[in-house]
Amino acid sequence: MEHNAIDACIEEWETLSNEYRALEKIHKEYREKLEDLTQLQQKCIKGIAHQRYRISIIKQSLKKLNHKDDPDNRERNQLLQTDLIRRKAQLYDMENNIPKPNGLYLKIILGNINVSILNKEEKYRYKDEYEKFKLVINLVAFAISTFNILTNIRTADLIHMFLLVWYYCTLTIRESILKVNGSRIKGWWRAHHFISTILSGILLIWPNGETYYAFRKQFMLFNMYISFVQYLLFMYQRGCLYRLKALGESHNMDITVEGFHHWMWRGLGFIIPFLLIGYLWELYNAYTLYVLSFTENAEWHVSSLAILFLILFLGNTLTTLSVIPQKIKERMKFKYRFTRLDKYIWTHKKRRVSFRNPESPQRRTPAARAASFSYKRPEAKVADETHTTFPVPQANSPDIGNEIVINEDEANCEEKKLLEMLDDVAKNIDFETVDKENNDDFNVEAVNGGNEEENVNVLARCEAAELKESFSDETKKDK
Repeated sequence: MEHNAIDACIEEWETLSNEYRALEKIHKEYREKLEDLTQLQQKCIKGIAHQRYRISIIKQSLKKLNHKDDPDNRERNQLLQTDLIRRKAQLYDMENNIPKPNGLYLKIILGNINVSILNKEEKYRYKDEYEKFKLVINLVAFAISTFNILTNIRTADLIHMFLLVWYYCTLTIRESILKVNGSRIKGWWRAHHFISTILSGILLIWPNGETYYAFRKQFMLFNMYISFVQYLLFMYQRGCLYRLKALGESHNMDITVEGFHHWMWRGLGFIIPFLLIGYLWELYNAYTLYVLSFTENAEWHVSSLAILFLILFLGNTLTTLSVIPQKIKERMKFKYRFTRLDKYIWTHKKRRVSFRNPESPQRRTPAARAASFSYKRPEAKVADETHTTFPVPQANSPDIGNEIVINEDEANCEEKKLLEMLDDVAKNIDFETVDKENNDDFNVEAVNGGNEEENVNVLARCEAAELKESFSDETKKDK
């Protein structure tokens, strides 16, 4: 607020000076922390590089070794391979919080400016702004294309073409920044936007002529359709990323969804026909331009655009068709993983089987029964264990003899019933075969190949084996 006297202004200045001295201390501490942060970042970068180098040496050494003749060494090799996979994932998570060098394209456009975003929320906000940017520009392009179809104004056409050039140029820069900050966007889609930038530039300098107006209406309709499909993709990806982020299964900088779940299939199955129609339209554009290139006075722009549209059609179609089986395989792998976990553990409280809470064997599969009961029952050992639980009689108790006889008879009856129940449960189980299957499931020789899908299966089986051991311990406690 304003002051009416000089004394009030001086008093306000003195108060402000005291606050400034406190601010100086805070700023000094901030600069010291910033220098410490820079030093720690450099140490982390060097440490991660050293870890990756040593891991590569270990992998090369393991490939040269032969463990086929020694089962013990083969098992140790598999465990070490699993640890190496886990360590690579840990290093990848560390790199997401450390500045990364810019790519060649960003160095040419922006120089050596650091574009790394260290805060997770800021990263997600930047990615969200990227998605909104695409949505807004596509809606504007849809409106301009509609206007150009209804009218025939050269200036409006040039505005539309210039908008496309600016849009794709900006898109490539933003995607490069997202890539530096951990986005897993596929290489083809980045190349697609570079090609689209060149295509839009050729359209911008395409002069008026017979071939231009022969292709103009078809191109404007194509832009309207592509803008509509981009809106559908935005709504689909926003919903998928929101769900995956809530489940903790999505990276903050993911642009296109890599994971696959059952609730995603409906949306993807709805969008795929629209995508394929758009790709076929690109092929139709290439064919139309190819035919126009044989007309008299056809400019060089026509044949160039035909080639670019054909490249876009081939790249988009092949990439999409390759992603669909991959997503289905990831879904089946995810389902298979938890199916295998159900083999070793039964989590439902009402159906969990133990010696304290036995259940009819008809409601359990042989594999589940084998995991629930440990069939180690030497008769002598069982007899010793059951007799040691009885209290020792005392001579000065007149009725203790009758009580001991009754307790022993009841215990023998309970023991007999328990053993009969175990025999009924386990009579159809070949425990050696079950153990062999479990060991075969765990001892997978494909770990040495380093394939990503096989590595994921190995991690799932390792996790299942650990759960099996913990469940066996719980069963022993119940006994």
